[in-house]
Amino acid sequence: MKHRDERAKAIARHGSIAAAVEAGALERFQDISLSEAIVLGLLNQGVKKYVGIFGHGTTDIAEALRVYEEAGLVKTWNVRHETAAAHAVTALKILTGETAAVITSIGPGAMHAFAGSLCAASNGAGVYHIYGDETTHDEGFNMQQIPRDEQYQFLKLAGLMGGAYSLQEPHSIFTALRRGAIHTGRAGFAGPFFLLAPMNAQPAIIESCNLLEFPGAFRAVAPSCSDSSVYERASELAAGARRVTIKIGQGARGCGPELVELAGLLDAAIVGGPSATGIVPYTELRYMTVGGSKGSICGNYAMNEADLVVVVGARAVCQWDCSGTAWKKAAGIINFNIDPQHAGHYNRTLPILGDAKANLRAWIDHLKGKGVRRADGSSDWAGAIFKKRAEWEAFKKKRYKNPTLYDEAWQSEVLTQPAAIKAVCEWADALGAVKLFDAGDVQANGFQIVEDVREGQTFTDTGASYMGFAVSAVFAAALSERPFYPVAFSGDGSFMMNPQILIDAVQHGVRGCIVLFDNRRMAAISSLQGAQYAREYKTADSVEVDYTEMAGSVRGVLGIHGGRSIDALRGALEMARGHDGLSVVHVPVYGGGDELGGMGVFGDWNVGNWCERVQKEHHRIGL
Repeated sequence: MKHRDERAKAIARHGSIAAAVEAGALERFQDISLSEAIVLGLLNQGVKKYVGIFGHGTTDIAEALRVYEEAGLVKTWNVRHETAAAHAVTALKILTGETAAVITSIGPGAMHAFAGSLCAASNGAGVYHIYGDETTHDEGFNMQQIPRDEQYQFLKLAGLMGGAYSLQEPHSIFTALRRGAIHTGRAGFAGPFFLLAPMNAQPAIIESCNLLEFPGAFRAVAPSCSDSSVYERASELAAGARRVTIKIGQGARGCGPELVELAGLLDAAIVGGPSATGIVPYTELRYMTVGGSKGSICGNYAMNEADLVVVVGARAVCQWDCSGTAWKKAAGIINFNIDPQHAGHYNRTLPILGDAKANLRAWIDHLKGKGVRRADGSSDWAGAIFKKRAEWEAFKKKRYKNPTLYDEAWQSEVLTQPAAIKAVCEWADALGAVKLFDAGDVQANGFQIVEDVREGQTFTDTGASYMGFAVSAVFAAALSERPFYPVAFSGDGSFMMNPQILIDAVQHGVRGCIVLFDNRRMAAISSLQGAQYAREYKTADSVEVDYTEMAGSVRGVLGIHGGRSIDALRGALEMARGHDGLSVVHVPVYGGGDELGGMGVFGDWNVGNWCERVQKEHHRIGL
């Protein structure tokens, strides 16, 4: 067969490239362009969805995608900003596990998408990025390339963020795709893989291309640790401890039952990272909620007082362990992780490498075999952590019972973020919606407020803390085969980073809700400045924006004012629920210094004028 559309139709009829070849509908060796090889190769890995913006750097790949979309094999969603495209495919991978691709042109478009790839890299999301690139003949500067007299500028850039391959030679597509499959599908912390396609290489013909040479998807199975001496040593450490805390990250997903059982055997507290909500149900008595530089009273207490720490599936990100100062009394660490670098991050560590669920189960069985039984909760440690959890609950309820404060910017009583976020969380959870938190003050308050009882209820990008992520992530609902209702929790600053979702959502039929908490300032930084220097500087504005009118100006989007009371907000949310499309609920919120206006800060962080003290404490602890 010579024609692209005939190949696409044959594959569509038979369900796969291999099946079409086996049936005789396709000849095994064909002359195809590099552009078509990219589409075919990714299709063979199950990558069927593309999000982005075409430009002069990707016209040939666009034509290949057009033909294969007409055959029903792939689909492309054209959006209005490349960073938003990057966030959408990242959210799709995180929320559903499906791998999709960002596609864009050379130059500024690729730079925008590359900036957004930070979110995938920081959260371990294996996705593809396909960029046009400068021509291989080097006949002179190509418009929009990085203007330097050097080769492979984008390859160098992309290689710092994830895996990358420049398709200078069309026949290298097979190696490029194999490396991409491994990078995006590996167990543990994956990330973005960049395919750079020079503009003149895209239409180049691969003669007698072997259609069965395209690699399939890579499905890694994490190994488990079978060394019984490791579990014996872990049990010895636990037997000598009196105050055990289990700290979990995203790598602990799927391990909820094991974590609860282990905590009972060790008489331990469980503390989550900001992105680990729902792994252990909020209702679990030993769950001390979130810990870290924006942690809770009980979470940080359990970290500070622990004499033995069990880390499960986490990287020691600065805010996660208060820049290394949270484990003030820890004599040892037991670290479950698939990555040796993360498993061995702390001194005085017993690393247990491999699949967290399997290894936790092996240790639990070992403990039971030694006669260890579930603690009854009567120890001094159990009593102390239960008391701190009760203190935290009272702290939260006090804020919910005082839902409004007078705000100078609004010149009226408005809702506080704790009260407003709590109301939206309750509404979203009742719907079975997916809660997506944007960066900033909304995020910091949010992960202290959520009370998830299962995984998948909430996602917050605490890796890159990327402003505009949540509103862009709403678009993942249009990409997913599994329907879900997304609710983005966004501040006014984050929303304005990616407001084009208003248009893209209508264009592609997104049904969801953005709740816009508007305090007319970068409150997370304002509060940090106030805490450090007793002054705020250039983090607020005097411009009042009617976001209800702004949203409603896009036909198909419903803009709703959220009001200045909890009842009014609940009414607005119900209106949003009834809209068959995207809704934006604008909620003016308090942005001042009253302690009831936020959830507070109970941990340290190596920033600003705190650095000297925090660094000194870090080295004193010596972990």
